[in-house]
Amino acid sequence: MSIMSTTTLSITNSKIYSNYIPKFQVTYLLFHCPKNYQYYNYKHHGISLLPQKSTISKGKYNLTDFQIMRTLGTGSFGRVHLVRSIHNGRYYAIKVLKKEKIIKMKQVEHTNDERRMLKLVEHPFLIRMWGTFQDSKNLFMVMDFIEGGELFSLLRRSQRFPNPVAKFYAAEVILALEYLHSFNIIYRDLKPENILLDRNGHIKITDFGFAKEVISYTWTLCGTPDYIAPEIISAKPYGKSVDWWSLGILIFEMLSGYTPFYSKTPIKTYEKILNCKINFPSYFHINSIDLIKRLVTKDLTRRLGNLSNGVYDIKNHEWFEEVIWEKLLNKDIETPYEPPISGGIGDSSLFDFYPEEKFDYGIKGEDPYQQYFTEF
Repeated sequence: MSIMSTTTLSITNSKIYSNYIPKFQVTYLLFHCPKNYQYYNYKHHGISLLPQKSTISKGKYNLTDFQIMRTLGTGSFGRVHLVRSIHNGRYYAIKVLKKEKIIKMKQVEHTNDERRMLKLVEHPFLIRMWGTFQDSKNLFMVMDFIEGGELFSLLRRSQRFPNPVAKFYAAEVILALEYLHSFNIIYRDLKPENILLDRNGHIKITDFGFAKEVISYTWTLCGTPDYIAPEIISAKPYGKSVDWWSLGILIFEMLSGYTPFYSKTPIKTYEKILNCKINFPSYFHINSIDLIKRLVTKDLTRRLGNLSNGVYDIKNHEWFEEVIWEKLLNKDIETPYEPPISGGIGDSSLFDFYPEEKFDYGIKGEDPYQQYFTEF
């Protein structure tokens, strides 16, 4: 996160919040929970809150089924476009990945894993994939268009989140990770940039490029430096517990506006992660500090989520004492922020502007890469 080198000091010392989180009064910003936010008070007693595998039929599509409207985002391998179906008029997001770049960057396995994971899952807080297709140069993934923009953008505009707001988003993330882990899927790239907000303000975790089905352990070095667990850096075998480490980093970042181990270079960041010493701002609630310490620990025998009670140790922690998990899963909770979507269905005003380019999509002919992407 390159902007952190210039903004960390001002964020750390700031007690001024913008109006992007309009439902909270200033007196509640640090510790208190207003009456209209008392949606909690629940302890989990073994009741299953997990939706089942996806039952949605993943369709067959073609580029001619869609009208490309604009670019929503760019990445190392291609772009994400807002598109409109010429058949039902619905808006979707299509992720386009260039085959040549995927192969050069040795990301074939991750790309195929992403498709496989998205085909498998269906959850209120996970992005939904409707289908895939390919041409001779590109891979296409048809997914829901989520209008509310990135949690990352909201956090940067707000500088940091009040305690109840961070708790709300963290709780929804926990339910999503719990669901993935029930299928032995490790997400491995939890960060604000990969969390979208729907039009009502609920989260949708997106970008499954590093997700992997792991029965026991894996050794792959992947992730984003600020959020990587120490066992990944140390090239040790790891499992689902790396996602709970990242959750602790995310909670710290939402409450402070910066990540706890940020440095100007990845190497320095890794050194801080391995040292694992966190300086907590004075305004952090004592329960949030305790939770973060028990998530962001190198000792796997003490890390919450990795113990005998699994995720329930996290859900039953004092910081989440008020959370009614069933209501949250069913979206029966008022969200702390409702994105200002004024343009109706297909409004993409909350996404950054990207210059449009001429696209080499839909080209037919010899495909030297087809053997690598047979499932598309």
